[in-house]
Amino acid sequence: MDLFIKLSQFLMSLSLLIILHELGHFIPAKLFKTRVEKFYLFFDVKYSLIKKKFGDTEYGIGWLPLGGYVKISGMIDESMDKEQMALPPQPWEFRSKPAYQRLIIMLGGVTVNFILAFIIYIGMAFVYGDTYIANADMKDGILIENQAMLNAGFQTGDKIISVDGTKIEKFDNDINMKIVLGKEVLIERNGAQQTIKMPNDFVDQLSKFEKSSIVGIRMPFVIGAVSDESSNTELKAKDVVLTLNGEAAKYFDQAQTILENNKGKTIAATVLRDQKEEQVQVAVNADGKLGVQRGGLAMANLEKLGFYKVSKQEYGFFESIPVGITKGKDQLVGYGKQLKMIFSPSTGAYKQVGGFKAIFDIFPSTWSWETFWTITALLSIMLGVMNLLPIPALDGGHVMFLLYEIISGKKPSDKFLENAQMVGFVLLITLLLFANGNDIYKSIVGR
Repeated sequence: MDLFIKLSQFLMSLSLLIILHELGHFIPAKLFKTRVEKFYLFFDVKYSLIKKKFGDTEYGIGWLPLGGYVKISGMIDESMDKEQMALPPQPWEFRSKPAYQRLIIMLGGVTVNFILAFIIYIGMAFVYGDTYIANADMKDGILIENQAMLNAGFQTGDKIISVDGTKIEKFDNDINMKIVLGKEVLIERNGAQQTIKMPNDFVDQLSKFEKSSIVGIRMPFVIGAVSDESSNTELKAKDVVLTLNGEAAKYFDQAQTILENNKGKTIAATVLRDQKEEQVQVAVNADGKLGVQRGGLAMANLEKLGFYKVSKQEYGFFESIPVGITKGKDQLVGYGKQLKMIFSPSTGAYKQVGGFKAIFDIFPSTWSWETFWTITALLSIMLGVMNLLPIPALDGGHVMFLLYEIISGKKPSDKFLENAQMVGFVLLITLLLFANGNDIYKSIVGR
């Protein structure tokens, strides 16, 4: 069932993005009276799962879920239809249209991708608002368990002040990506501020250790269950540990240190049980453990116990517009920085490039519309940016040649465009094999 939910979200998101992207080409093509021969979701190599012709256009669903396409008459594209191009140009063909019309047709797909992402972010701001912890309320600092972060110089209890000079106002999901993409992080430790310079190959380092959050929230030590083998029968499920051996154990990381220092001993503990403090004796085994399962608390309960103040900000429809636009802009800039890192070999970020499995793994195994739309918006931005790369066979490659034509007044020959398309196609196949090869490699080595 979990696999079915993940697969459903993956295919639904991918299909939505493909159809809307291709509509971005299709609609201006039709407005400029350019014939569209095919409109396909997925690729119809050799045969189609479904196809139906309306007017001049065949609509269908292919069997190979690696994308989709529209085939526009008189255009040198991945179909490499040389027979059509050898005939005299016809008024309804792409090549017969003015350069500015061809440019609008080619930019239509990525334009829709960017507009879609901003619409989703605006809609999410309106429907869900913002839930976060004000960074100023993180009085005891953050939790650092990620080995790459420890190697970079971070410690549990640090307070993140700013990243690359931008002050951190909210502790939310975006903080991880800000740190990953940052060059300098200003922290406060034991009342003094200091700057940590992020390693150039930090992204590569992240892949070498067990996956965990870059930074996390320090959580209390909540007893989830007491195993039958445990001698700590005085402990009960839902107990919240407050002190151990007379030392404050407000957070689980503090409790771990105290237990590690008291291996093989029986020590006093204070727990919060049914809103009352209880004194119990606990036995620490030779491994520095209590023989219990760790539990958790919902954010609402953490707030009631005084650990964190969770802020909820709601927006009216018109308030949601600038909020969504800002969110979209930040994601667009962030993805641009990621691409820059990928194309900089010294960062090692290229090793983390993934293919379809990596995208599939992003989706959760439980259905959440909020998560679905968050991922879809990000994928829409990624699709738009990737298609704008000046690589022949991508929209960006066609745009590059059209801009050359508009500026110089000279149109590249069909032969040149055919050769460029072939080079671009080989390059795309190479990138596709590399990305999906990375997925396979990670699956084998477990990283």
